[in-house]
Amino acid sequence: MQKLLIPITVIASFLLAGCSGDPIVNRLPWVYRIDVQQGNVFTQADVNQLYPGMTRRQVLFILGYPMVTDPFHADRWDYYHDYKPGTDGEGEARRESLTLKFRDDELIDISGTLRPQPEAVAETPPAQMSVVVPPQEREDPGILTRLWRWIGFGKNG
Repeated sequence: MQKLLIPITVIASFLLAGCSGDPIVNRLPWVYRIDVQQGNVFTQADVNQLYPGMTRRQVLFILGYPMVTDPFHADRWDYYHDYKPGTDGEGEARRESLTLKFRDDELIDISGTLRPQPEAVAETPPAQMSVVVPPQEREDPGILTRLWRWIGFGKNG
């Protein structure tokens, strides 16, 4: 009877550990875990661009399609973002939500864990710059270029 008691105890402890919320396997140092990112990715800078009176299309341009569209509440959009870093993950776990309410295709209410900050300085987009690079001749032309020039169709060099 005692010979069976030890294996039964070990098996029962493994079964109970598998049912726990934080499995033992997740705490082992040699187990690799990936970064888990779910939902819509949005930042405080994206939320700062929102203001009451925006149309749905303008909100779609900034945040993308919502994570949840409720057929019973068509004037409510819910955005959700959950990030859990893995073994090599940088940063800390984040859970953010954003609820937008519309009336007559205009944004009327913004609520959630992130809200627009009116004192935030709007980033100025970088000035558009064009750079013209003049074409350069290769110092050592290839064999086809030399043959083309030898025949007389290209510039002599």
